[in-house]
Amino acid sequence: MDLSRRALIAKLSALVTGLYVTSLHAQTTTQPASKSTLSNRIKNRLKKKPLPPAPPLFVYFGTDTIKGKGKGIYMSRFDRANGKLTTPVLAAPCVRPSWFAFGTTPSKRRILYVANEGDPHNSAVSAYTWDAAGALHLMGQVTSAGTGPCYLSVDATNQALFIANYTGSSVAGYHVNPDGTLTQPVDRLDFHDPRFGHHGPNAARQDAPHPHCAMLTPDNRFLIVCDLGNDTIVTFPVDNATAQLGTPHVNERPAGSGPRHLAFHPNGRWIYCVDELENRIDQLLFNTTRGDPAHGFAPQALLTDTSHTISTLDPGFHGQNTAAEIVVAPEGRFVYVSNRGEDSLVAFSIDEQTGALNFLQRISCGGKAPRHFTLDPTGNWLLCGNQDSASVTVFARNQSSGRLDGPIQTVPIESPQFTLFA
Repeated sequence: MDLSRRALIAKLSALVTGLYVTSLHAQTTTQPASKSTLSNRIKNRLKKKPLPPAPPLFVYFGTDTIKGKGKGIYMSRFDRANGKLTTPVLAAPCVRPSWFAFGTTPSKRRILYVANEGDPHNSAVSAYTWDAAGALHLMGQVTSAGTGPCYLSVDATNQALFIANYTGSSVAGYHVNPDGTLTQPVDRLDFHDPRFGHHGPNAARQDAPHPHCAMLTPDNRFLIVCDLGNDTIVTFPVDNATAQLGTPHVNERPAGSGPRHLAFHPNGRWIYCVDELENRIDQLLFNTTRGDPAHGFAPQALLTDTSHTISTLDPGFHGQNTAAEIVVAPEGRFVYVSNRGEDSLVAFSIDEQTGALNFLQRISCGGKAPRHFTLDPTGNWLLCGNQDSASVTVFARNQSSGRLDGPIQTVPIESPQFTLFA
């Protein structure tokens, strides 16, 4: 090996040795991180960026276009952080939209179904497409198969829709097409049929059968109809694939009570019925039988009266009143009801063992004739439509105590009679 090559190898060897020694020196002289430094590093890594505020929710209001000055369906945005509504704007002109429900097509498109509570010539069920901007576009409209449709339900499989016709004394079923439109009625039941009972003693309000509610049960197997005119609650097994109703089971209620609406407890066993004419809430137990179709025995939904009942009115109130809406809070600890006349919202606590109600709070609705109210999806806010004072009032709700506070906002809107969050 020549001298120049030996010299080059020696220089490279010295360079590598120097780098190693420098690295070793750095490792031995660097101080270990303190516990506080390590803790801060961990905190910084775990620290999450604050989430952006949730976008406003769309909320839709049905207004009275016959007795009131409304023009149809109005839309507003709701800020769930502070409970504030934007000014409602007309989203869809139509005849008296009294009740809404959303459905979903197989392609995941959302459809808004609307009961148009009109006269014999324009009572209908309408279907609207709904988009991410909150816009509604009319897809189609079919007959309600009776006058005065006031309640509708869409089954959980989005195959069937059922409607109650208050003035027309009937209930009808529809098949939902894959695009979300409705067929013509595939089933219609006339509640004048004696098997559904006989009208009650209140001549002014119970001159005929008046189905006021057509609610599907949480298990999606039965339809429950409150008949205000006949003082009955009727249950039907449902074939969701065909929208056909099976053999009815009639539960007779106290004469003159006028059952209006129902609300299920989250346990699926307790039902609370608000009686419009007697201004009270009755607790019922819900049970079902599986039936034996092969041997001609259809499943049945059975309602048992618990004898737990409570008035919606203050004992010192002696004016005219009709109870209206009823809601069970999602956590299952409180029930809310509205009174038209006393013009109040009333909260009750639920006994966790028996389901019986105990009075909790009575508060002014902030207007007149609170026909309908609803809780927002967070459960922190209650929106109340005051039909005779042209306003919607917003209340804060304490989920721990169940108490309401407000109204924190009053929004002008003509003759509100229904509210639904998208």
